[in-house]
Amino acid sequence: MISRKLTVAANSLVVGWACSLLALVSSAADFRAGIALRVVTPEPLLPVSGGAGPSHPVTRKEGDLTVRALALENGATRVVIAGADFLGFPAALGNRVRAKVSGIPPENILIGATHTHSAPDCYGFPDGKGGFAADLNYLEKVCLKMAEAINEAIAGLQTASLKIATGEAKGKIAYNYYAPQLYDPRCHVIQAIGSDGQPFATLVNYAIHPEVLGPRQGILSPDVIGPLYDRIRERGGGAALFMNSAQGGMVTADCRGPDGQGIHTWAECVRIGQLLADEALRIVEPAPVQSEPGLFCAAKSMTFPVDSPLLRAIIKASPLRYASEQPGRVSTQVNLINVGNAQIITIPGEALPNIGYYLKRKMHGQHNFLFGLTNDAFGYILTKEDWGSFKRYEYVSRTSLGEMTGQIYVDEALKLIEQSPKPVKLEAKPVVN
Repeated sequence: MISRKLTVAANSLVVGWACSLLALVSSAADFRAGIALRVVTPEPLLPVSGGAGPSHPVTRKEGDLTVRALALENGATRVVIAGADFLGFPAALGNRVRAKVSGIPPENILIGATHTHSAPDCYGFPDGKGGFAADLNYLEKVCLKMAEAINEAIAGLQTASLKIATGEAKGKIAYNYYAPQLYDPRCHVIQAIGSDGQPFATLVNYAIHPEVLGPRQGILSPDVIGPLYDRIRERGGGAALFMNSAQGGMVTADCRGPDGQGIHTWAECVRIGQLLADEALRIVEPAPVQSEPGLFCAAKSMTFPVDSPLLRAIIKASPLRYASEQPGRVSTQVNLINVGNAQIITIPGEALPNIGYYLKRKMHGQHNFLFGLTNDAFGYILTKEDWGSFKRYEYVSRTSLGEMTGQIYVDEALKLIEQSPKPVKLEAKPVVN
């Protein structure tokens, strides 16, 4: 949840731009991609975490937890997008992973979490007994496995082209628990195509809490994301990677039954995961092939005050030893990526949908991706107008860094967007953004 400040040199943007401009004029053969994964299901099974507080015991698993890495390269620019089947993956762990990876600048490694509520604690939340539930040996193994996946993805880089698409995911997949229609139904997809014309990797970007099972069912699971991965592979999309989006406040899996009550079963995870996978493949299938996609990566550090008593207590008690160069404040890395005609920006937590919609309107891609819970997971991110203003938002306000978190993040993100080059635009029929 809390990271040490990643020092990024003032000229890093300039260097990144120069490298990316060189990549833009390189030949099609210069664009390469690679993907790899590792299973990280604990043996024996460990308790699972659904948020701040004690973890919950489990007796069985449904599906395996994995860490996955997609590497992209064009000329001198190399980027890795990594995902992990956990509630969150704080930079206190992410920086351990980066230190084990060679052949890429550490700031070009993006690490996100799917946000399953049925996986072991990665934060070191208090256990209510004066200790913590996180298994530090297990977390070190996860970091090692993620580094292995990233290194393998880089070693396996192959000549590739891309399909990039945006469309509304149809069907009963997600809704906003606080206000059913206030969520973003758009699904964004990047698919890597090999020299044989076949997909070998599919990245799905969609806003959803994968909490059909939740932490109290006694089940360890990737939740809906596991069946999504399996379905994409079975249907010829290659290895899949899921990156969450602006799913805060409270965009969750639509597992409501006819009586309005939640259906908290593995079968419902399969239904939703397969449906989202099918929709992602439907959306990307007609997209034009981009044989020479440009690639650009920028990184900047953002600093936020920690006003929440709950989060201050977690920082103090966690065995991860969250580092901070300024008392009462935390810093994290935010990335902006241009790939082909798409633009991606990372969010270090769970932004509410209105922040997500606003950022997408201000971004410069024909397809605008938001990678939530990436590089850190600072709880909920909401505007100062919403923070503490409504009874419905009491929980999300309490588990947010503070009133100004959303404002600081949006202001700094907009500066990053405006300071960065715009992605290319393809001459094609209009796309819904």
